[in-house]
Parts: sequence; C-alpha cells; structure tokens
Amino acid sequence: MSFVAQLISSFENHRNEANAIPMRAYMKHKFAFFGIKSMLRKSLLREVVNANKGEVKSNLTEISKTLFKKPERELHYCAMEIYARFKKRHYIKSDIMFIEFLITENSHWDTVDFIAKHILGQFLMELPEMRDEVIQKYSTDDNMWLNRSAILFQLGYKEKTDFSILSNLAIMHKDSNEFFIKKAIGWALREFAKYNSYAVINFVESTDLKPLSKREALKHFR
Repeated sequence: MSFVAQLISSFENHRNEANAIPMRAYMKHKFAFFGIKSMLRKSLLREVVNANKGEVKSNLTEISKTLFKKPERELHYCAMEIYARFKKRHYIKSDIMFIEFLITENSHWDTVDFIAKHILGQFLMELPEMRDEVIQKYSTDDNMWLNRSAILFQLGYKEKTDFSILSNLAIMHKDSNEFFIKKAIGWALREFAKYNSYAVINFVESTDLKPLSKREALKHFR
C-alpha cells in the first residue's frame, strides 16, 4: 500500500464525526474533515511517514499535490507539513511553481499562513536571488492569498527581517479593505517589533494604516 493510501486508511480508522462538526463550522464549512485533532493527526502522520520515508522523499511533490487535492482538510495539513520538512535545505528554483499551487489551492488562513512562513519563507531564505522577483509578483497579483503570503513570508526571519521590504509592502496594501490583508500587515509588524520596536512604532505612527493594522502592530505596546 502506498504512503497516501496508508495515511488515508489510518485517518479513516480514526474518523470522529463529533469532532468534525465543530471543525467544519470553525472553517466556515469550506472543507471536509475527518475530525482528527492536531496532536493525534501529527502522531498518525509521523507513523506513516516513518514506515514510508523512502517513498515520501523520492516522490515528495507528487505526494503533497495528491494530498492537497483531497477533500479533507487534515490531508492538506499533512501535505504542507511533509513538504516543509523534507524540502528544507533542498529547495531549487523551480519549486516556486508548486509553492504557488499550495498557496492558491484550497486557500484559507490556516494553510496559507503556514505555507508563507515555513515554505515560501524558507524557499526565499535558501534562494535569496529569487526574492525580489517572487515578492513583486505575489504582492501585485489579483490573488489575495498571494498578497498575504508576500507580507508574511519573513515571519520566521526574526531579527534578520528586511524591514524595508516589510514596510514597503505595508504601504502598498495599506488602503486594502480586505480583512486578511489588514490583519497580515499588523501581524508582520508586531512580530518584527519584538526585535526592533522603535522602527515599528515610528513606522506605524507616521503611516496612514487601517485601524486594524495599527491595533495589531501595537498590541503589545498599548
């Protein structure tokens, strides 16, 4: 039995409709759920990965894409988690096409935020020569989730965050009325404020950001 078949079989054996009902409701009924909570899901995934590590490593993109096209949200989480795990330190330029697929397929905050930080962010850390081209494309695209990903990709960079990129993106999208964009601007600024509070406070006070973005950015200073 292949990795995907084993994983689905394992999840089917742990299907819990009592859990699935509130999970679907929390995600606005956008996705189906097995009803498997995070800790158990990760444990089951780890077991199946350990039993099929060679197959996963050799067919990572194909497996991740197959899982991402399934209806159940838990399989989407598994797809991005194994991709992030096994691709780290092994990215090549052409991987950006699959990363864009992950961001724009079955899009919602619960997957996009992980992908932006742990996949797109890691990809651009390993291949910095791709950064300007990718962020320019994503920040100007009509797809809101690509815009959000461009704003959030530096979340894992900590003190190495390029604040000029972050502030320019915040200015570019400051007039957006999209909740997930306003929230992303504030979140990204708040995270960087942990390492340079002066720069963030000065930027927020001198920039005409939306109230939600300002509140989120300065949440720990009010």
